[in-house]
Amino acid sequence: MLEIDAKLVSRLIRSQFPQWASLEVVPVEPGGWDNRTFHLGPDMSVRLPSETVYEPQVEKEHRWLPWLAARLPLPIPGPMGLGEPGEGYPLRWSVYGWLAGQPAKRDQVPDLCAFAYDLAGFLNALHTIDAADGPAAGEHNFYRGGSLTVYDDETRQAIRHLSRRIDDVAALAIWEQALSSSWTRPPVWVHGDVATGNLLADKGRLSAVIDFGSMGVGDPACDQVIAWTFFQSKSRKVFRSAIGLDEATWSRARGWALWKALITVVEDERKDQIKLLWARRTLEELLVG
Repeated sequence: MLEIDAKLVSRLIRSQFPQWASLEVVPVEPGGWDNRTFHLGPDMSVRLPSETVYEPQVEKEHRWLPWLAARLPLPIPGPMGLGEPGEGYPLRWSVYGWLAGQPAKRDQVPDLCAFAYDLAGFLNALHTIDAADGPAAGEHNFYRGGSLTVYDDETRQAIRHLSRRIDDVAALAIWEQALSSSWTRPPVWVHGDVATGNLLADKGRLSAVIDFGSMGVGDPACDQVIAWTFFQSKSRKVFRSAIGLDEATWSRARGWALWKALITVVEDERKDQIKLLWARRTLEELLVG
C-alpha cells in the first residue's frame, strides 16, 4: 500500500494545479481504504488511489460522473482536476468539488425509514439511466454487478473457516439460494459500494452519494447490501418495498452481503475491531432473516 500524506498531496497540487497551491490540505478522517481523501481548502477534495489496482477507477469516474450527475436526484462527486503521477507518487489521482454532509450513522439518522425511502429513490433513478455504453462489471470494480460465482470458492472457504462461530448451515443456504438465479434483463448502472461511508446525511436525511469507484453496469443486486449493513427490520422492509426488485434479485443481494461480511471477519478478525464488529452484526442480520 502506498504511503500518502498531506505533504505529498500539497506537493502534487503545487506542481500540477498551481492555481490551488495556496489552499490548505487536511486529511479526511476516516480517510478511506481504496483511496486516501484530503480536504483542499473549504470547497474541494483530493482522492488518491492507495494501490495500483484502484487506479482504473480514476479515469472511469472522470468520464462518467458528470454524465450521471445530470440524471440523478441527489449530488454526486464532480471532478475538477485529473492529476498525473509525480512527486514520487506513481498513479493518476483526482480533485473533486466538496459535498456537504457527514457519513451516515444509524444513531444520527432519526428516521431510518425515510432515509431508506430516499436511498431507494436514488438507486432507482441510477438503475434506470441508459447503461448501453457503460463499463461492464469486471476487475475494474471487483465484479460488482457481475456474477456471484466469481466469489463462490472464497465464500465457501470462509463459511468452513467460521463454522464453529456462525450458523454455517444457514449461511450456506443463503449462499446457494443466491447462486440459483442471475440477472436476465438488460444491464443497469450500479454504484457498486452502497455503504454508510459513501452516503452523506444532512439533518438526518440523505443529502449526497459519493465514491463511485466501483460503479459499472450489470445486476443491481450488489447495490442492495445496505439493507442488512445499515437498515433493520422496519426500515429494511421500507427499502425493499421502495426498491421494487424481485425475490431472486433480493436473494442475490443477500449473497453479496453474506460474502462481504464473511471475508471481512476472516481477513480482519485480529486487525480491525470496528470492521469486525460491523461484519458480525451484518451476519447476525442475515442469519436471522
